[in-house]
Amino acid sequence: MNIKSKPVIYFLSGVAITAAVVAGIASRKIEPSATNVEVSKEGRPQYKWFAPEVPASLDFAGEPTPLDRWDIKEKLERELIINYYIHGNQLYILKLSGRYMPLIEERLKANGVPDDFKYVCVAESSLQQNALSGVGAASFWQFMKDTGPRYGLEISDEVDERFNVGKATDAACKYFKEAHDKFGTWTAAAASYNCGMGGYNGQAEFQGSTNYYDLIFPDETNRYVYRILALKYLLSNPLYAGNIVPPSEMYKPLKGKDVEVSNTINDLSVWAKDNGTTYKMLKIYNPWLRAHKLTVKPGKKYIIQLPA
Repeated sequence: MNIKSKPVIYFLSGVAITAAVVAGIASRKIEPSATNVEVSKEGRPQYKWFAPEVPASLDFAGEPTPLDRWDIKEKLERELIINYYIHGNQLYILKLSGRYMPLIEERLKANGVPDDFKYVCVAESSLQQNALSGVGAASFWQFMKDTGPRYGLEISDEVDERFNVGKATDAACKYFKEAHDKFGTWTAAAASYNCGMGGYNGQAEFQGSTNYYDLIFPDETNRYVYRILALKYLLSNPLYAGNIVPPSEMYKPLKGKDVEVSNTINDLSVWAKDNGTTYKMLKIYNPWLRAHKLTVKPGKKYIIQLPA
């Protein structure tokens, strides 16, 4: 027998054995006495699904959620039901949180914004760096192209700081503090992130209140804070929904070194190789670089991160 063919034979044998085992398991009937799952007369499992229990109390940024009100409780329950069974999404968010949450939490604290606003970021993008909405909102905090610059983000064909998690978090903090000053509560500030301060203020003036829980909005904003609250509860209590991600399995923050750039780079691929890395890794570490070159105007400088 040709020695080089042995791995192929072993592989095919393994596939055949695995297929036989799987077929045997699939054809086996489940004994009702051996499981909590009901079994049909044909021997098929009949799963039961239950609505998750609504917590007795919950708050956003220290502001209590009035769960003693039936309308509030039902709205929260809706978002808990919808998000509770999306296990794959929650598991991936938990893994990504190991990479991005340390920096997000650090920037929130440095800006004097409550830690709970990290769940606004989750509600906006599920911590997906390249998240894009149908109307052009981008990345972690889903800033619009015309809104980002108002809060200090550079957005051009070559540079888009919406994709820089640290700078985008700083920009979001500026918004939240401005909205808090305008409406008086962090809950209202979070809700206005969905409909805009103008949209929130219009409804508040018409309905005679700035209290989010006393106002009615278009459906997306009606659900927005409750979705944030549901995500806070589920992600801060992962075992509640049966989601298990040990700290050792969370994605780690990217370790890099900062390089200050004060001159134009005409070819980022060549520049990356000259600096001991690849264009792919350059883009992974610096997703805010949006073109094949970087134009640096006189007096301007950028910090590019390279793999350590």
